[in-house]
Amino acid sequence: MEVVLASSSVDDGIGCWDIHTGAEQPRYKSCSSPFHGLVSLGSRFLASSQLQHSSSTSGSVFFWSFSKPQVEVKSFPVEPIKPLAGNHQGTYLAGGALSGDIYLWEVETGRLLKKWHAHLRAITCLVFSEDDSLLISGSEDGYVRVWSLFRLFEELSNWEAKNLYEYSFSEHTMRVTDVVIGYGASNAIIVSASDDRTCKVWSLSSGRLLRSIVFPSIINSIALDPAEHVFYAGSSDGNIYIAALNTDRITTTNNYGKHIIGSFSNHSKTVTCLTYGKVGDLLISGSEDGIVRAWNAKTRNIVRMFKHAKGPITNVLVVRQEIDPSNHMSSNLQASTKKKPLEKYANSTDEDSDVKTVISLGSSRECMDVSYHSSNVISIHTKELQQQGSAAASDIEIEKLKHEHERTMKMANQWKKMYENLHQFGIKELLDGDQIRTL
Repeated sequence: MEVVLASSSVDDGIGCWDIHTGAEQPRYKSCSSPFHGLVSLGSRFLASSQLQHSSSTSGSVFFWSFSKPQVEVKSFPVEPIKPLAGNHQGTYLAGGALSGDIYLWEVETGRLLKKWHAHLRAITCLVFSEDDSLLISGSEDGYVRVWSLFRLFEELSNWEAKNLYEYSFSEHTMRVTDVVIGYGASNAIIVSASDDRTCKVWSLSSGRLLRSIVFPSIINSIALDPAEHVFYAGSSDGNIYIAALNTDRITTTNNYGKHIIGSFSNHSKTVTCLTYGKVGDLLISGSEDGIVRAWNAKTRNIVRMFKHAKGPITNVLVVRQEIDPSNHMSSNLQASTKKKPLEKYANSTDEDSDVKTVISLGSSRECMDVSYHSSNVISIHTKELQQQGSAAASDIEIEKLKHEHERTMKMANQWKKMYENLHQFGIKELLDGDQIRTL
């Protein structure tokens, strides 16, 4: 079942509705979530950071199973956490702190795998890339930074590198409000929004700014069209603007300027969050007016409206619930999560031992970023794991990495074969042309 989830900054739980029928589902209780603070972990669990009391100096992250409305696990990180991001398999959870630090936990064990100082000011948004090898962060300092998880866990490169990030985009002049990334691994685009009333489009392959679009009002949230022809921008004036991605200049009859091709609205207050549906051409928006709206993106008509009981909407998600008590992975994760909330600090015993942290980014997606997820890197990690002994966990990681290595080599062979075929075709064309001229 595909559902819409919505949270609020007011403690009134997480609203849940069937996106196709509009039927309201049981509400997940006890949640007051900040912007970008609600994530789905593997379509089986929800995690949300919580707005802390003014007297509290620590943070809190709550976990729910989709099958139960009550909070199952309460974790209390060492400092307040606001934005969260989970990888596509739901095995890792990243959290952005007010200090500018980013924390990376393993969901199943609660283990803190990595903590690093990412920005000078508070983290405002986080998102994983399509293949989960990159983490993109936005901050109150106006920077958008791209982090390679493989590089973060390579001790040698950490010592040699002046900066841990792959790219640091500094063209925004005010707080970054949202960041999204497209498909295409190393050739993907990144779109960022800011309080400076601009959205900027970046190339991940070149690290260059491709386009800067000025809007009539502050943009709080953005969502990419799955075909990546346009993106939608939710603004403080209650409008949802449509901006073009794949043309140099759009001639329009409106007064918005180049690249903005239109807008639509039914919200009476600020549009705070946007997301695209998994099935169908549906755009989901949330607002300070407490209403969640599902739009037909082609016609721009409202398909459904969902009312959250209290307060402004801070997050909207579209997820497919997979509730199966017999599922082995789900049962193990629930049992493990109950016993082990998120760690506050990295385990010092791990740092003193010879066992290195190995992060597996396995995914069913065929797109692979060769520059970040190359066969050489995989081979290095495989050799390191083999030197650690025959523990079951290491064996599993080795098998995963071998599979990724084989798939990468298969792709390389396919490209090689295509090149050879093209070369032979070119030679044949040249020979045929010479024969015609001779005749």
